[in-house]
Amino acid sequence: MKNLGILLSGRGSNFVAIADSIAAGRIPDARIAVVISNRADAPGLEVARARGIQAVAIPSKGRPREEHDRAIAAALLDHQVDLVCLAGYMRLLSAWFVQQFPARILNIHPSLLPSFPGLEAQQQAFAYGVKVTGCTVHLVDEELDHGAIIVQKTVPVLDSDDEHTLGARILEQEHIAYTEAIKMVLEGNFEIAGRRVVRGQRSEVRLQK
Repeated sequence: MKNLGILLSGRGSNFVAIADSIAAGRIPDARIAVVISNRADAPGLEVARARGIQAVAIPSKGRPREEHDRAIAAALLDHQVDLVCLAGYMRLLSAWFVQQFPARILNIHPSLLPSFPGLEAQQQAFAYGVKVTGCTVHLVDEELDHGAIIVQKTVPVLDSDDEHTLGARILEQEHIAYTEAIKMVLEGNFEIAGRRVVRGQRSEVRLQK
């Protein structure tokens, strides 16, 4: 059984999708060991508690980034987490934190990276006038929205779209993509070659303790 640790700052719709996928068997042999937020008022914490999942608030306001990250890392290790999943976590992780969990932190971003990194990616795509956008699940490294890509899903931009309708359709694909990516990483059925994630190569999921 692999343990997931979820980091979120808000309602955590991707966290809910991950929990639903585990319950439905789409992510086998896995459990969410802990949900952690940097905001005590994050709705996702209450959702986790309602589902019987351990939920912890570790407020970040007024704390140096690395000090806060050390507290987050300690909580993840206390829960013996095998994979860290960012689900709307609105803080840039320190290099120190990333180094504690090498190739074992996943993030989902609502664009086809490397296009439109950062905040409001759906608005960026809509304003730029692209005809196709989507979402990306990637490994987290020390740079923003930069790590090796695990899964991408495309979403057409319709003439009738606005940024809200486009964002809603992207979110539907995020839920599918994150499930696929987590399953693949937990199975260890990949190899990282430079920036390329190659499926079909056996890898072990093991975090530094």
